[in-house]
Amino acid sequence: MKYYCLGIKGTGMSTLAQILSDMGNEVCGYDDVRDWKFTQKGLEDRNIAVYYDREHRLDKDMIVTYSVALPLTHPELVRCRENGLQIRKYNEIVGDVTKLFRTISVSGTHGKTTTSSLIRHILESTVGTNYFIGAGDGHVSRDNEYFVIESDEFNKHFVTYWPTYTVITNIEEEHMECYDSLQDIIDTFGILASHTAKFIVACGDSENVRKVQTDREVLYYGFNDNNDIKVTILDLGSDYSRFNVCFEDMNEDFEIPLFGEHMVLNASAAVALCYRLGISPRDMKKALRGFKNARRRMEETILDNGTILIDDYAHHPTEIAATISSVKQKYPGKHITAIFKPNTYSRTEDFTQGFIDCLEKVDKVYLTEIDSNRERQEDYPGVSSRMITDGIEGAEIINENDVSVLDVRKGDVLLVMSCASVSHLLENIENRYNKKD
Repeated sequence: MKYYCLGIKGTGMSTLAQILSDMGNEVCGYDDVRDWKFTQKGLEDRNIAVYYDREHRLDKDMIVTYSVALPLTHPELVRCRENGLQIRKYNEIVGDVTKLFRTISVSGTHGKTTTSSLIRHILESTVGTNYFIGAGDGHVSRDNEYFVIESDEFNKHFVTYWPTYTVITNIEEEHMECYDSLQDIIDTFGILASHTAKFIVACGDSENVRKVQTDREVLYYGFNDNNDIKVTILDLGSDYSRFNVCFEDMNEDFEIPLFGEHMVLNASAAVALCYRLGISPRDMKKALRGFKNARRRMEETILDNGTILIDDYAHHPTEIAATISSVKQKYPGKHITAIFKPNTYSRTEDFTQGFIDCLEKVDKVYLTEIDSNRERQEDYPGVSSRMITDGIEGAEIINENDVSVLDVRKGDVLLVMSCASVSHLLENIENRYNKKD
């Protein structure tokens, strides 16, 4: 079959395109953004063509799928419609793939990418697996039995998925432009739970997770004593986090090169699920010690001036607070400068005070202006990054094309956080602080 993926450089669409190609389909795509993005690597490895204009020929037998970042009035989507091509929603095609394997759906407001990556890493190191992880990373082989998928609640995407097993890491208010209320979010997770064929591993420390209604077997994990899977932190060091998992007849200590209590919970969910799938604690310990997280998750670069530059995908107050906590665990006592690039006007408006509360925990704060590819500023009058900087003493607005206001030195941590593209910002920071040839 032939697939034409619009918005192909988006993390989800890029991953879907890679998987469709791996399954033997002919795949190409379109994107408005000509600048190179990290999501292109998998596309380039598979020789998937990416178009930037509307001059190329459209085949009548193409199946078109599109990113939700593209409006229905987008010229290329209109051209496909006018040419009579079949158009299917992105999540419907993903849902079709979930039916082909023993799918492990990893869901939750936060921690999906890391938990998916941990499960993938354990299974790859042991029995093999396919995966669809929202960091532009996907692979499918018909020889693999399992399929690990990061399942996004945005726009209720995952209601079309049919997993064999499900993980729910947490539930909070998020993407409120897509939901009527927190209860609506909880009910939507209930739909995913009802689609699950076997069992669910869910964070029992999250009050909202406990509210999900399902008749499937639920194994709750967490630090609290009322969980089926009891997690105990043993040591949060500057090189690792060590913890114990007590579940059924397993009582074992594990170590991961990740930082923060939230990462311990993510790893514990992966351990519990894989243990239920028959993976031995010994094999899991070996795999976890060599784990490397997905792109843009505490991704570090040491600049020539000695500054530790960290790029992270955090974009919700809870995620930002967790990332800052992780940085402080790994680099205790260091001066931390944070640059946050808000991604949507609605999230900025909904969580202004939350952003203020978490960002003021670092030594210096900068924000760029809001970068939204699916919302219009005119629909949110008065909403801007200054709503956040005005609430933090000494916080400033920075232009990502001019980073001359930055003052970071050897040993300082410069933490860049956003789910939007920060490639130009990082490039300009590196150009300023790295030696020229």
